[in-house]
Amino acid sequence: MAGSRTFTVLLAAAVVTAGLTGTALATPPGIPSETTARSELAALTVKADGSLTGYSRDKFPHWIDQGGSCNTREVVLKRDGTNVVTGSDCAPTSGRWYSPYDGATWTAASDVDIDHVVPLADAWRTGASSWTTAQRQAYANDLSDPQLIAVTDNVNQEKGDASPDEWKPPLTSYWCTYAEMWIAVKYRWKLTVNSAEKAALTDMLDRC
Repeated sequence: MAGSRTFTVLLAAAVVTAGLTGTALATPPGIPSETTARSELAALTVKADGSLTGYSRDKFPHWIDQGGSCNTREVVLKRDGTNVVTGSDCAPTSGRWYSPYDGATWTAASDVDIDHVVPLADAWRTGASSWTTAQRQAYANDLSDPQLIAVTDNVNQEKGDASPDEWKPPLTSYWCTYAEMWIAVKYRWKLTVNSAEKAALTDMLDRC
């Protein structure tokens, strides 16, 4: 029986690998190791979330021009996709995008959202309300940290502005990476975490 189970697991892995052949996994920059993520999580200030009073997505200007006729969304679509072809305006005309949140692959850019790993509203509640507009713009268009990722649009909409204690990617196999990204962004931008959020992140890191 043990041999049968092992064969089944290996076969499933082979099927998944075959399905991903030729399709890049969206990988934002700056994802820390599990050890680094645990250290950064321990360094974050634990505090109850603040109010959403005064919040507006307009206070986080995006998607801004990144040069070469490309805005931030288009840069991430090119980075996270495979065989992406763009027009003169930098908008993708073809390509493939694999969403690590749910394992779906898309061939139309319109089916793909660029997710703010730590949502703008969550950032507002945990420190960004006191930032300048320039700081919020930098945050909303951050290409240097694991803050932006191309994912299935419906999944991104389901997530909304939820923190990890309220929403996690459908694929549990991605929970470790998601937690590492979330923690890195909060650490880089000096945002706070609440106790339920920290507990959820710790649990997700235990899956690494």
